[in-house]
Amino acid sequence: MVPAAQLPAARAHRFGLTDVLKNALFAVRGERGDLGLPSVRHAVVLLVDGLGSVSLAAHRGYARRLLAAPKASTIQTVFPSTTASALASLTTGVLPGVHGLIGYLGFDSSGDRVVNSLTGFGPDLDPGTWQRVPTLFEQARDAGIPAFAVGPGRYRDSGFTAAVLRGAEYRAGESLAARLGEVRRIHAAAERSLTYVYAPELDVAAHASGIASGAWSAALEDVDAAVGELVARLGRDVGLLVTGDHGGLDIPRDAHLIVDPALLDGVRHVSGEPRCLALHLERGAVAEDVRDRWQAAEGGRAWIATRDEAIAAGFFGDVDDDVLPRIGDVLVAARRRVAYYLDENDRGRGMVGQHGSLTPEEMAVPLLRFGAFS
Repeated sequence: MVPAAQLPAARAHRFGLTDVLKNALFAVRGERGDLGLPSVRHAVVLLVDGLGSVSLAAHRGYARRLLAAPKASTIQTVFPSTTASALASLTTGVLPGVHGLIGYLGFDSSGDRVVNSLTGFGPDLDPGTWQRVPTLFEQARDAGIPAFAVGPGRYRDSGFTAAVLRGAEYRAGESLAARLGEVRRIHAAAERSLTYVYAPELDVAAHASGIASGAWSAALEDVDAAVGELVARLGRDVGLLVTGDHGGLDIPRDAHLIVDPALLDGVRHVSGEPRCLALHLERGAVAEDVRDRWQAAEGGRAWIATRDEAIAAGFFGDVDDDVLPRIGDVLVAARRRVAYYLDENDRGRGMVGQHGSLTPEEMAVPLLRFGAFS
């Protein structure tokens, strides 16, 4: 077993991303959840992709309105700290061990294949069964509360949308300002509502240019201005929560590590992402042997654990039997500013800002409360 001291804490904060939309729904239903939100007619959750607490604090000058939130705290995203897993947890209120979206690249054991959790849905991968639990939007609808998801038009008909946003009416806006304008139209037309708004712009800038770049600062400034405008127009009976799905780190090109083929002996498939590899083994391969080989080579730069060790440490929450095969037999989660690639020509090596692992930069996200929630 990996000694407990070598693994980071699975839960470093009292609240997590699973609590956010769930408590917003409680507030519209007139119920008091763990976050203590008051009753409202309209609840809005704005998810800013890539908005981590560490990077937000480092760019305070570009986020004056966000950081002026009357109530602010730090919560924790899910493991792995990646969009597919995190958004599914936000919109279902459960951890990945239950909803089943384990990483950017997931593993379909029935098809003996790796699938893209964001774009890999086709006729032989049903979003309704791959993401296994009812969404909070479906729960809102069943309670007679109109539920909405507002995002770029290109995501309206995606398989991932069908997996994690089912039960919500999708409204499109190509800029964040347009999406938040759609929120105001929803409030003008509905007596009550639960609305989720997705903003990918910050994460796009991070991947392309890095969190330390002017492009990222400019994208944050745009988010800040749009939020400020929305907050200025919130009615008394409207509560707004702003959060992120993960943070990130800039990984320099010389820290892109090409995996030694010897470390892949006995490995049949690799899923996950460059900062959190999931190794799925050939029949007969021994997970502890693969773990020890990786530990000897990369233990100074990564947390390495078998599936059983990671589950026992609580990284996925409770794990349903159907989800168990989706988790790698061995997990390699970067603890330093490195990323792991199998191929020098991997297109992912164009990314500067990255995430997926367990560092505070990746796991800690803000929860900012405005309007009736403040």
